[in-house]
Amino acid sequence: MTVVPPKTVVVVPTYNERDNLPVLAGLLADLPVPNLHLLVVDDDSPDGTGEVADKLVAGAPDTVGVLHRRTKDGLGRAYLAGMARALDEGADVVVQMDADLSHPASAIPVMLDALRTEDAAAVIGSRYVAGGSTASEWPRSRRALSAWANVYVNAILRLGLKDATAGFKAWRAETLRALDLDSVHSNGYSFQVEMNHRAVTRGFALLEVPIRFEERGRGTSKMDLRVQLESALTPWRLRFGGGPRGRSGADGGSGGVARVSPR
Repeated sequence: MTVVPPKTVVVVPTYNERDNLPVLAGLLADLPVPNLHLLVVDDDSPDGTGEVADKLVAGAPDTVGVLHRRTKDGLGRAYLAGMARALDEGADVVVQMDADLSHPASAIPVMLDALRTEDAAAVIGSRYVAGGSTASEWPRSRRALSAWANVYVNAILRLGLKDATAGFKAWRAETLRALDLDSVHSNGYSFQVEMNHRAVTRGFALLEVPIRFEERGRGTSKMDLRVQLESALTPWRLRFGGGPRGRSGADGGSGGVARVSPR
């Protein structure tokens, strides 16, 4: 009897990423991961990213898909739509990553192996565990802002994560189903924090593995003032806005791996 490898779907939201998307698709296609699929979630990019995605689908219809959305309502909404489609299409594992080449595709096999061998509901590609790093091109101000954001989030929510704002993650499908995705409130980058909070407070163990976070390939960041305000307010909403609360703590592991789980 033939054993079918777990279906892994990489969900990649896009908005004006026509130059980066084909590069990322090529990197994913070259990974030694059987049954790996790419799902592009394009928010009607004016630069033609959606058409680029359609061409990728035409060239590899069995492994590439695209979800065209006509409303640009935030990174979180795009991820939720992609995750829902991936689960509906039978994904066993859902990987979320950016299209701008800041997340190293080469780390995906490591993350999947950790998800397979460790007792974790999700694996986070972390900049701040031992062995992780950020792009050397980052100015000191950006490094400080990123570090401060993690201190801020953990001070309010006590998630126990080294990289609580990370957007590069591999989720077990059953974990995503248990997190009640339809009720997620966040639209922008604070989606990452809300998902971590939901997982930890529901008793799921999260594992962090080190990655090197690179500067984006081409294009510009979508972090505007509205998104920044949402990111600042979301931890307070999560702390005082209801939902299951639990005690959590982090245990530093060897080899640059850190785990957070309920005590």
